[in-house]
Amino acid sequence: QVHLVESGGGSISAGGSLRLSCDYGRIPYSAYCMAWFRQVPGSEREGVAGFGADDSTTYADSVKGRFTISQNKQQGTLYLQMVNLVPEDTAMYYCAARVRPPFVTGGDCMSGDMDYWGKGTRVTISS
Repeated sequence: QVHLVESGGGSISAGGSLRLSCDYGRIPYSAYCMAWFRQVPGSEREGVAGFGADDSTTYADSVKGRFTISQNKQQGTLYLQMVNLVPEDTAMYYCAARVRPPFVTGGDCMSGDMDYWGKGTRVTISS
């Protein structure tokens, strides 16, 4: 079983930065991809950034140039560095992992069809 635990959310002003962390310890599969998603009440869950098994990354257009996804596999942690935050970034942010193919590229992880999900961490950006 894989357990994902997010942290690092908070309430800050526009223009600020946050770094989200997702601790997963160990994923007992030889290959997998991971991603960050976000959801606003009443809206569908949106893929924000994906990290593929080949270490490639993919970003939603809305966050390109502002968000950076990274992973420390030895530590078992996925990160999302967010800068120049805007009120539209306000959402619950979720970490997820996909262990079924395809999982090679970051883009493979952005569809939302994931195998494991965390419970989320809330990000609120005020104007």
